[in-house]
Amino acid sequence: MGFLNKLKEGLTKTRQGFVEKVSGVLSFNKAIDEELFEELEETLIQADVGINTSLKLVETLRTRVKERKLKDASELKEVMKEEISKILTGDKEKNNLLLEKGKTNVILVVGVNGVGKTTTIGKLAYLLIKEKYKVLLAAGDTFRAAAIDQLVIWGQRVGVEVIRNQEGSDPGAVVFDACKAAVSRREDVLIIDTAGRLHNKTNLMEELRKVARIIRRELPEANVEVLLVLDATTGQNAISQARTFREVVDVTGICLTKLDGTAKGGVIIGIRDELKIPIKLIGIGEGMDDLRDFQADDFVKALFNEEE
Repeated sequence: MGFLNKLKEGLTKTRQGFVEKVSGVLSFNKAIDEELFEELEETLIQADVGINTSLKLVETLRTRVKERKLKDASELKEVMKEEISKILTGDKEKNNLLLEKGKTNVILVVGVNGVGKTTTIGKLAYLLIKEKYKVLLAAGDTFRAAAIDQLVIWGQRVGVEVIRNQEGSDPGAVVFDACKAAVSRREDVLIIDTAGRLHNKTNLMEELRKVARIIRRELPEANVEVLLVLDATTGQNAISQARTFREVVDVTGICLTKLDGTAKGGVIIGIRDELKIPIKLIGIGEGMDDLRDFQADDFVKALFNEEE
């Protein structure tokens, strides 16, 4: 199965909860009036696009109707696709992971427990190895022995070493050791796991700031990507998590996991619009190959069930 078809399949529930409802509102022979815009607004909000983004989208549609002198509601579907694509694309140059061959690259992976951080790291390592990068992992989540063990299992599965220490040890020390190892072994990419820092746990957030400082100090020339992992099934809660983490570290990209099997995939539009953080990776299944670079055009095609 090609990736676009896999993506279409993964977005089935979101399509049913979002696109099909929008299509119902924008049906043929329906007049474009204020009642239609209000109905559309309500549908977008219910589809987890978010209040602010939904209002903004509908306002843009009002403008396009006047500019293009549209009369029939069915014509608005194409306009909506265009606008969603614009939101998701953003600044194209920032949509790819910050990686450079011949230079040390660090990916600091953050996010709350249960969003799939460790699994994402394993799959990302696999993805990068296929692209001929030398990869090293660091088990910076020292608060749970299970997190260390899980990362070691992933390391064995994809064939990369994991720098680790005992449960309860200082995460900063693990990161320090990993930075030194990455330089001495000339690794291309160092991926660092972190604890599932809950936004109300001030001490854990401080720990994350400390880790970021150590990376800057030990690898001043490195490209540093701070990848926030969010769970699509949590809908609007994902946006509030992103806001919290952005207050602590300079989040440079988002990986949205568990897009398959959720009706709340519309949240990706709200995340990109409200936070202006690029979506860099998406997870659409359990398989090793189911973590992919995010491509806005492919996503919109899959969402609206279009052919390549």
